[in-house]
Amino acid sequence: MIDLSLLGSMITELRRGTLTLAVLSQLNKPQYGYSLLQCMEGKGIQIEANTLYPLMRRLESQGLLENYWDTSSARPRKYYVLSEAGREIFEALKTEWMKTCDGMDTLLREEAQ
Repeated sequence: MIDLSLLGSMITELRRGTLTLAVLSQLNKPQYGYSLLQCMEGKGIQIEANTLYPLMRRLESQGLLENYWDTSSARPRKYYVLSEAGREIFEALKTEWMKTCDGMDTLLREEAQ
């Protein structure tokens, strides 16, 4: 019988690093937090607001995101977009992700035989 607590912990650990790459991948164009949350969920990436917002603040403090306020509507919104450093990091992470996926695909296909 599967230990669901252990499985849940391992899934959380697996997802933790991928969320950073997922967020960076969606910020080539400016988005505010809630729109990013909806975009991610619409593409099958489950992320909670209490995970997304601290992650975006951390990425901003690391110099990977820039932000600006849009006050033209009744509700001001803070928009985020990749900085130049963020674009470079995203491309490097994307390359590493693709290599990792290729390696994992090979391992899992061998295991299935």
